[in-house]
Amino acid sequence: MAEVLIVGGGVVGLGLGMMLARDAHTVTILERDDQPPPEEPEEAWEGWERRGVNQFRLPHLFMPRYREILEEDLPDVAAAIERDGAVRGNPIFGAPESLTGGPRPGDARYEIVSGRRAVIERAVASVAERTPGLEVRRGVPVAGLIGGAAAIAGVPHVVGVRTTDGEEVRADLVIDCGGRRSALPDWLEALGARRPEDEVDDSGFIYFGRHFRSRDGKLPVTLGPGLQPYGSISALTIPADNGTWAVTLLARSGDRALLGLKDVERWERTVRELPTIAHWLDGDPIEDRVTTIAKIEDRHRDLHPDGVPVATGVVAVADAWACTNPSLGRGASIGMLHAQALRDTLRQTGSDDPAALCEAFAVATEATVEPWYRATLSFDRHRLAEMSALAEGTTYDPGDPGYEMSKALALATQGDPDAFRAILDIAFVFELPEVALARPGLFEKVVAHGSAWRDEPAFGPDRATLVALANA
Repeated sequence: MAEVLIVGGGVVGLGLGMMLARDAHTVTILERDDQPPPEEPEEAWEGWERRGVNQFRLPHLFMPRYREILEEDLPDVAAAIERDGAVRGNPIFGAPESLTGGPRPGDARYEIVSGRRAVIERAVASVAERTPGLEVRRGVPVAGLIGGAAAIAGVPHVVGVRTTDGEEVRADLVIDCGGRRSALPDWLEALGARRPEDEVDDSGFIYFGRHFRSRDGKLPVTLGPGLQPYGSISALTIPADNGTWAVTLLARSGDRALLGLKDVERWERTVRELPTIAHWLDGDPIEDRVTTIAKIEDRHRDLHPDGVPVATGVVAVADAWACTNPSLGRGASIGMLHAQALRDTLRQTGSDDPAALCEAFAVATEATVEPWYRATLSFDRHRLAEMSALAEGTTYDPGDPGYEMSKALALATQGDPDAFRAILDIAFVFELPEVALARPGLFEKVVAHGSAWRDEPAFGPDRATLVALANA
């Protein structure tokens, strides 16, 4: 069994730490932010500061795949989240039978258990901190890596980290769960290693969000998917914990005509013009401003370029490995899939052969989470280009069959229960688009019910009205 060091104590870092501790590894988590999780869920929302997580106050959705992984591997965490007031819901059971065709075996997989990020992380941390074999040390920033005897000639080997206070913490394996702001490339370079090969780009979106609380304990009725396109903007509605929810508008970060959505009154006037979203404002705001966030990177980090690790003894997981626009809500699910892949790799290879471990984990990453990163990036790029074309009054036609099929599938959900479930499987990180669409007979149904998607009338305010609302 290994001595494991995890850098970063967010939702995935804590989850991975518990998985590994329950496999009898000795695990230490170093978290740079010093505030411990509060005792009560509402205290987490009101006062918990997590400066190392720039989207901590941004609306979050924890997908059914995340719930499924918790119930499979960390059932006590799933129970703690529910005790803290997380919302449960299933879009199959809430949708008209004309869309779903009625209940089917297996529909329970679509159940969501979600809440505000601060509340969910508090619940996860409450279990992690009493997990045998796991120590969570907060307020311990890492300054760099410690090198040791090479496992592969010419490739540095990591045997621990050095904190900003000069403490050396050694381990058989260092796992970077430091999220989007991970400094791992700089640490590796300082150790004499090659920098990982990074693909980096601005995700291209800007977010304008607010949270609300119910006056009667009920959540707003859902009319359509959580993420809905409205021309050159998108609207995101997220049910959360303890009678709360979030409403977010997304625009292109370069669309200066919509920057007025930072203003509360303009934001609210715009939301009220969106037919399927307006009633989500019928609650009490629990923020006195619009939370705005932009310049969120799409980034992919390859620590094993050309089949050779940049270093042994260290791996990157979840957002420290790759991250995208969070509006699809896939981050925690993909992160925990990656955590499972590392847990399973350690079960198979152990930690005695660092070269074999790095190779096996690179293969597992390629197989399990790389396709989800690429699919999410493709969706984002198409949506941004679509928004840009709509803002300019032109037609977006990339000539991409995958794009055409995704648009047809979205329309087909209104006329076919199989298409409805296929889009849920894709959205909820159960099946990649190419897998879901390969089901027998589904292609024909999508063509029959969705091929006329370009002829569908525009829904909601036109571009001129959006711009006027944002600048009123």
